[in-house]
Amino acid sequence: MSETAPPRAASFGRRRVVLETPSAPARTDAAPAATDTALGELRALCLAQLDPAAAVGMPHEKLAQAVERLIADIATERRIQLNAREQRELALNLVDDMLGHGPLQPLLDDEAITDIMVNGPDRVFVERRGKLELSKVRFRDAGHVANICQRIAGAVGRRVDEASPMVDARLSDGSRVNIVFPPLALDGPYLSIRKFAKKKIDFAKLIEFGSLTPPLARVLEIAARIRLNVIISGGTGSGKTTLLNAMSRLIDAGERVVTVEDAAELQLQQPHVVRMETRPPSVEGRGEITQRDLVRNALRMRPDRIIIGEVRSGEAFDMLQAMNTGHDGSMSTVHANSTRDALTRIESMVQMGNIGLPPRAIRTQIVSAINLIVQVERQRDGGRRVTQVTEVCGMESDVVTMNDIFALDVEGEGLDGRLRVRYRISRARPFFHDRLTYFGLERAWATALDDAERGA
Repeated sequence: MSETAPPRAASFGRRRVVLETPSAPARTDAAPAATDTALGELRALCLAQLDPAAAVGMPHEKLAQAVERLIADIATERRIQLNAREQRELALNLVDDMLGHGPLQPLLDDEAITDIMVNGPDRVFVERRGKLELSKVRFRDAGHVANICQRIAGAVGRRVDEASPMVDARLSDGSRVNIVFPPLALDGPYLSIRKFAKKKIDFAKLIEFGSLTPPLARVLEIAARIRLNVIISGGTGSGKTTLLNAMSRLIDAGERVVTVEDAAELQLQQPHVVRMETRPPSVEGRGEITQRDLVRNALRMRPDRIIIGEVRSGEAFDMLQAMNTGHDGSMSTVHANSTRDALTRIESMVQMGNIGLPPRAIRTQIVSAINLIVQVERQRDGGRRVTQVTEVCGMESDVVTMNDIFALDVEGEGLDGRLRVRYRISRARPFFHDRLTYFGLERAWATALDDAERGA
């Protein structure tokens, strides 16, 4: 009498399902191919037998192996033909759905991708090396996209549904997320992710990427060390936050830094950092905490520097007040097309929060608060570059005077499609020369400009 193999049981599950495994049954008919319907059934059966509580506590790779074994058992029972690659792929997809971000997980793990844009379940675009392309990633349906969106929002205490159809959130690594739900989104939920590099980006990396030159990096380093108030301006996706992170790495470890953001994404390395994030209103419309509220509170927290992730509205006035009341070395970002436009936008935002304040008074505050504006731009070859470093000098009549210390000129295009660029340098004595002297860096500043003129 031949012995039969002992029954195999799923190692975990809501209910312990014992799957009898015959020793060697003779098959008289071929197993059907794994159609989309069969795979959907297999997925549902597998999910029905998984215990979420047990799955969450398992390492990713170990859970994937266990799910793969369970898929093989169920496929054998249901006579669904799957090869090893298909089993592994389905197992990884299930694990990503349970622990990760579903079909987006491979895109999030790909360091070459900087932006992910979901325009519905069947159209997922990515930005790679500054260029947009349609990816092969697909969701099962709009409900699948909605589940991933709600998981992302829920992880940071936000909610997104038909009642609150728009939300800004972030991933655990600081990547910025924007979600738009129906009825505002006509083709299913829309999801936009601005990824942050897993490796911290400093000036050395920015020089390697061609975003700036070594002399320009040295000038920005000196600006951070002598505690100039700096505004970084640029368009969407131009690299403002990346440059702000790089400059913030030069802040002395002994300083107390308070950061204020809509969605926390700054990656400061100093030991004494206080991070604050806004709060949206509740369903009843109460409990909102704005950036302006946080900036006002930050002034009471004995900060050495205040860093505002992005100035968007009335908090611009409070930012100027902070810069004018002894918090030298404060930094922020703003959306603008040039350094001159950045001042105009800041003036407009101050007026939004302080109706009736005369323009000249606002410009006087701006001139006394802001020392340097750095313009960054994503150019047509996909590269992100610093295009202007402008000093705010003073006022003549009602006009703010400015001096372009560095200005980028495009000289042509190389055979590789990359732009050939060169910086024009201004050797005018900066209005913050006394501060350079106070910190003993006036010679370093002059040397950096000399190197820039020589193209070093």
